[in-house]
Amino acid sequence: IGLVINDLRNPYYTELAATTQMVFSKRGYATVIANSNEDPKIQAQVVGSMLEHGITALMIAPSYGDDCELFDDILRAGIPTMQVLRKIDRRTDLFPFFSMDYERGSFLAAEHLVDRGAKNIAFVGGVQTREITQERKSGYLHKMREIGRDAIVFHGASGGSFGYATALDIARNFPDLDAAITFNDLTALGMLAGFAEAGVVVGKDFRIVGFDDIREAARSFPKLSSVRCDVNKFGSDTAEILLNWLEDGVHPKSDVRFPVDLVARASS
Repeated sequence: IGLVINDLRNPYYTELAATTQMVFSKRGYATVIANSNEDPKIQAQVVGSMLEHGITALMIAPSYGDDCELFDDILRAGIPTMQVLRKIDRRTDLFPFFSMDYERGSFLAAEHLVDRGAKNIAFVGGVQTREITQERKSGYLHKMREIGRDAIVFHGASGGSFGYATALDIARNFPDLDAAITFNDLTALGMLAGFAEAGVVVGKDFRIVGFDDIREAARSFPKLSSVRCDVNKFGSDTAEILLNWLEDGVHPKSDVRFPVDLVARASS
């Protein structure tokens, strides 16, 4: 079985790969894992190689790009294929899409910050044009409209470096901001470092909620509040669904969202 991941350096995706591989192994399948490194050309190369070597099914957390031709090749191969966490082919009747309820997640995060007394909340991270960014931002936007507050968004490549730089920017140039929801935990962890350097006390002067609840969230200082997207359950359940499709012909639903919840810690 082929497993293509957009960024194995991200701990969330690493955990996804490990969990699904173990499920496949227990059912007697070897897993070929490839990292596309957010590069659609590499993605096309590794998927093409997998198809040539006769994989029996494919799970892909895709890199963004113009990949209609790639999925046409997969379709011709006639193997069960699932898109997970990101959707780049709209034909979900052919390539079912499984993800998290991102909209609910950012709404819960915004509601939590408002309940904690935050007045001016920003959303930090995510490439603006990507659908996953729009989804992760949408619940936050809904909550801001609900309470009559302006949305303040800092788009950018999501990771520690962007979070660090944005925290310094906020500390210097946006004194009225008092909270942020980040696209992912890596961005939030970078913000913790940036605010520490700027002398801003997170949890008191500024509140942060991350997204994904990777293991490092509970080990940072202060410990990071985060929207928990249970990657272990997600990985094991989607792997089982793919195998049931492969072995028993049970075609998955076309679009499935797993529930999320909020884990409040010291950063908020």
